[in-house]
Amino acid sequence: MKTTLTLIASAALLAACAGPEPRRPAVTDAVRAALPASSFGAAGGSAAAAVELPWAQAFRGARLQQLIPLALANNRDLRVAALNIETARASAAARDADLWPTVSAGISGSRTPTASGGINSLYQAGLQVSAYELDVFGRLRGLSAAAASQVLAAQSAQQAVRTALIASVATAEIALQADEALLRLTRDTVTSREQSLTLTRERFDGGIASELDLRSAESSLQAARAALAQAQRQRQLDENALVLLLGSPLPGDLPAPTGDLSDFEPLAEVPAGLPAEVLTRRPDVRQAEFALAANDANIDAARAAFWPRITLTASAGTASNQLSGLFERSAWSFAPQLLQPLLDAGRNRANLAAARASRDIALAQYEKAIQTAFREVADGLAGRATLAEQRAALAAQVEAETRRLNAAEQRYAAGVSTALDRLDAQRSLFAAQQSLVQVQSQRAQNLVTLYRALGGGG
Repeated sequence: MKTTLTLIASAALLAACAGPEPRRPAVTDAVRAALPASSFGAAGGSAAAAVELPWAQAFRGARLQQLIPLALANNRDLRVAALNIETARASAAARDADLWPTVSAGISGSRTPTASGGINSLYQAGLQVSAYELDVFGRLRGLSAAAASQVLAAQSAQQAVRTALIASVATAEIALQADEALLRLTRDTVTSREQSLTLTRERFDGGIASELDLRSAESSLQAARAALAQAQRQRQLDENALVLLLGSPLPGDLPAPTGDLSDFEPLAEVPAGLPAEVLTRRPDVRQAEFALAANDANIDAARAAFWPRITLTASAGTASNQLSGLFERSAWSFAPQLLQPLLDAGRNRANLAAARASRDIALAQYEKAIQTAFREVADGLAGRATLAEQRAALAAQVEAETRRLNAAEQRYAAGVSTALDRLDAQRSLFAAQQSLVQVQSQRAQNLVTLYRALGGGG
């Protein structure tokens, strides 16, 4: 009895030396530590608007209504994320099984010599429970809780991959639509410059235009053809990227891209809400939170290792000294064991220190996930505010350059201005039109990125 009390006292002393655990910060505390104070305010009804808007309502284009389900069904990254959930679930089930005894059935036999020269024979058959640990101090429960949190983290990771995939497909579709708009614009420009070259050559043959005018028209046409080849190449590259995201070839009944990006304009009306409330619902932030919970549970398991470990070994069946009479007599055994770590060369302390360091890493990663999410939202909001103004200014520039070209054409036909003035007006209009398409594409991509950053895409 005295020895038992001594062991228990030693266990309590070692556990106390492990030190108290810092309080795990609540979600609100971690958010306030990671975000600037301007992120907080009165709660509003639109705070979760983007989170609660499904992709099928956010992206209404006929092409995306076909492409996104195809990607969700065939994308390999999403498939790997789903399999990671199965792996985590299997690991959690294995940890839960440690809480229960393992019952085995078997038959054994032994023959040993005696001091008198004879042989002792023993044959046994029955059920046996080997080294079942009574989880008195919560070591196994801590490991089980950590595994359960890892399952939740894997589920959040799968949702994060799903959200990213939907946004990537939408972004690839935007790139294809922009490519189509640029191709149409470049083809029209090539046709226009071919006509201009024909007119200039006729004027040159008639002695009205100079050779400089002719060579300038030829150069302008070749520049447009080079731009057309580049636009065709970029379209193929963007289509290949979309096929990779889909995990399969493009459907045969898929409507051809039209170059119209107006399908994404409804996203501009999605309320941003309060980042401090919305961002904690993002799947990547939830994944980091569950990883933090898993590390907290690992610390509980590491602390429990300082306490005694109680195991039970038992068996029930039959036994005989002759194989022929194996099932004639019953036999049983019960052997409890208590092991208290005393000298382990610092192993338990090192394991606890490692668990604490891992928890601190997970906490830093959790706060970084919140900060990253906040920056993505802030960048998206900044883009939504300025890209609309930039698009409006470029549209006005295109209108002005169109009128300038018309005036230059009239002056050139009347012989008032040179061909260089007309070519300069053509180049300026083409450059302004290209810039307008690119900014329209950037605005649509920004709206998709903001929708994803706010937690949308479910």
